Parts: sequence; structure tokens; C-alpha cells
Amino acid sequence: MKYVLAIDQGTSSSRAIVFDDAGNPVGEGSCPFDQIFPHDGWVEQDPEVIWSTTLKAARDAIASSPVEAAGIDAIGITNQRETTLLWDAESGQPVHSAIVWQDRRTAERCVQMQSDGMATTISQITGLVIDPYFSSTKVEWLLRQPDTQRLARAGRLRFGTVDSFLVWRLTGGRTHATDATNAARTQLFDITRQDWSDILLDYFEIPASLLPEVKDCVADYGRSEAQWFGAEIPIVGIAGDQHAALIGQGCISSG
Repeated sequence: MKYVLAIDQGTSSSRAIVFDDAGNPVGEGSCPFDQIFPHDGWVEQDPEVIWSTTLKAARDAIASSPVEAAGIDAIGITNQRETTLLWDAESGQPVHSAIVWQDRRTAERCVQMQSDGMATTISQITGLVIDPYFSSTKVEWLLRQPDTQRLARAGRLRFGTVDSFLVWRLTGGRTHATDATNAARTQLFDITRQDWSDILLDYFEIPASLLPEVKDCVADYGRSEAQWFGAEIPIVGIAGDQHAALIGQGCISSG
């Protein structure tokens, strides 16, 4: 019998389920958490709460299953998309609260983007519309803060959506990566070339050194450190939550 630990880091809770190789859930954990609303239209989360609730949910799922961590064959991660984090590559510590996908603080910047005539360029490169929903203007806003500017100049700053942050933490900073579904929701990813867009990185003044490597949804994302679950476990899959839901409904063919 093989077992998979599925982690679902969402907007209002972190959840985890252990599945057997017949697709039966055999252990689960769930940890709700609060969002932060510092101003009208601003929505944030504490990155350390994202991490701690994810870790607890995963540990609870394993503890309530018939298998120990050493018997888990793989970890898969799905996550709230677009939510934006920056952290110090040396310390691993976040430099700001996570800016959540619902956040509207960059609405005026998006109006400026329309005035700059960027709508067509954005659409052609990313397949997206101009909206504060996506990560691009969130990263740009964060990079204008003094602490992030200092770390960026020192080459110590890293950007990621929630999946990247969790993988970084789980692997002890050995893996800085995301998958194509999450990358495609940042408004920085060229969906035709399947790589980060130099045009958009230049426009938003985002250094490429901040960005994670983009991998397939099913790929080698490293191994979780033994300190987290009692044994190293391969991380082999990532998908944004809406994409993962599509797969979960069995929609795996074109059409």
C-alpha cells in the first residue's frame, strides 16, 4: 500500500489529508486562521501563521492515519493562488505580511497600467486582464518598501506564491520553485514561452533573481526535512487550488 500526503493551503484554513493508493482518505487535519485587514481594501495574512497551520494540519493528518511519516511516499501541495510573499533568503524570514489575492491596494496602479496601454501586452503574454487580483502589482508595491529594497540590492530577497514559500520552508531553503499553474497567475509569466517574461519584469522593475524556478505540476520539488514530520518525504506535485479542483473532478482531457 502506498500513501500520499495532500496539503491544501487555503485562504481561511490549512488542510491536509493522507490518501491510500485507492484514493481513500485515511487521515486528515485542518487548522482555520484569521485574515488581517489593516486598511480599507487591504487583505493580508501572517506568513508564519500560514506555515504553522499548514505544518499542524499535515502532522495531524499523519497522526490520524494508519501510517507513520516514513511510510508516506509523496507530498502534493495545492494552494490559494496569487497571494504574494517576500522573504529573506538567508534567514528564511518573511519581510512583510502576505498580500492576499483579494487585496485591492494596487487598484490605482492598475488604472495607470491601462493608461500606459499595457492591456494588450498583458493579455498577449499572460492571458490575463489588468487587475489588482494578480501578483505583479503586489510585488511591485512590496519592492517600494525600504526593507525590501535593501534586501533586493543585497541579492537576498525571494518572491513566491504560497506554494513556493511552503516548499522553501519544508526543504530548508534548498528548493525555490513553483509550478506553471501558480506562475501563470502572477501576471509575470509568459504562457506561450512557459517562462518568466522579461518584458513584464522590466515594466514592473522586478529583478529576475527574486523569482522561483518554474516546474511542471508533477516534478521533483525536493524532500521535506525530517524535522517536520519525522522522516524525509519527497515533494512531487504542486497545483493552484482551482486547477487542482479541475483535476479532482476528473477533467484531464482536452475539450
